[in-house]
Amino acid sequence: MSDLPVRAQLAAALGRTASKMSRLAGRGDGSVIGGRVGLALDPELLRRLAADRRLVLVSATNGKTTTTRLIASALRVRGDVATNAFGANMPSGHVLALAQAPTAPYAVLECDEKYVPMVLAETGAGIVALMNLSRDQMDRAAEIWLLAGKWRKALDGAATHVVANCDDPLVTWGAGAAKSVTWVSAGQHWREDSWCCPECGGPLDREGVHWKCRECHFARPKPDWILHADRITTPRGRTYELSLQLPGRANRSNAVIALAVAAQLGLEPEEVLPRLAEVTSVAGRYTTVEHQGRQLRLLLAKNPAGWLEAFDVLAPPPGPVALSINAQGPDGRDTSWLWDVDYRVLRGRPVWATGERRLDLAARLEAADVRFTIVEDIDEAIMAVGPGRLDVIANYTAFQQIRTRYGRVV
Repeated sequence: MSDLPVRAQLAAALGRTASKMSRLAGRGDGSVIGGRVGLALDPELLRRLAADRRLVLVSATNGKTTTTRLIASALRVRGDVATNAFGANMPSGHVLALAQAPTAPYAVLECDEKYVPMVLAETGAGIVALMNLSRDQMDRAAEIWLLAGKWRKALDGAATHVVANCDDPLVTWGAGAAKSVTWVSAGQHWREDSWCCPECGGPLDREGVHWKCRECHFARPKPDWILHADRITTPRGRTYELSLQLPGRANRSNAVIALAVAAQLGLEPEEVLPRLAEVTSVAGRYTTVEHQGRQLRLLLAKNPAGWLEAFDVLAPPPGPVALSINAQGPDGRDTSWLWDVDYRVLRGRPVWATGERRLDLAARLEAADVRFTIVEDIDEAIMAVGPGRLDVIANYTAFQQIRTRYGRVV
């Protein structure tokens, strides 16, 4: 930090102060405002703070916050790690994360899909991890084919190593221009956004995890790392059991990406696996909080792919579920994506619908022939359930409101 120009040191210090003041005022964790202050004082602050670190960028539509946490946990066996643990994944969040750990030799930064080219150019990240792409917040992020194309252009000729999920055709295409790639078979559970070839537009033929274009050369590359249920096979052909406290198949996918990134930084699976097993929740996700004899498990689902994974970890039927939907700026204003989610899996469960857009949600549930109760406030749903367990699935701002109200355990 002392090697930074005086202006950059002042910008970083004032950014940390603004972040602290925001937290004290109860206005959030300060991850955004602190970085904005720093960048306003020194527009080159991100580049300066990133210099001389071994830096990893993590991007995807779903799972980037969790994967960032897993990678950071693994790297702490080697030293301090700067990371944006609470998901502030744009340049302002990156600046504050780096400023708060000025001497950390490693940095692991979750990066919004749209900002990957810009942040890669600013930081010169040595590793970029790319996991999945699906439609999300179309009013802000545009079509995912455009995002994949921007990734491809940014990685073409860049001196960075890419760790990419080869089971997702769009990710494979976006990563394919890189000079050096580690391919990971991490699975692709949501396929509705990748039935066509991003190279030529032709149809993709699929058989299990394998896929190839019917009309051109584009096909799934041979993976270096392979996830088979609860086992992982390394490039050397060794197989390890994967034991996580984080639930569901999506987190096993996140974990194999984390292992591949850690290996690229010189860590062996024997070092990494115990660290991954210690992670129990990520920015409140999967946290269970107590409220008047009820155990509320908080699940974040912000798009159709995320809802599919939330359903995968629900308590067995007929466990009750509360669903909460908002449509504020961070969520995306358009709720038409609700019609892409197959809510029939909730049949036979007690279901409550709440949130600012509960009527939109109710219309979708009725069309899926799911019995439900509309409530104006999440507390009504919680108190309607007898003492015991309740799964709560919410999109971004609804999740943050519930988490703030009932417990911010990390």
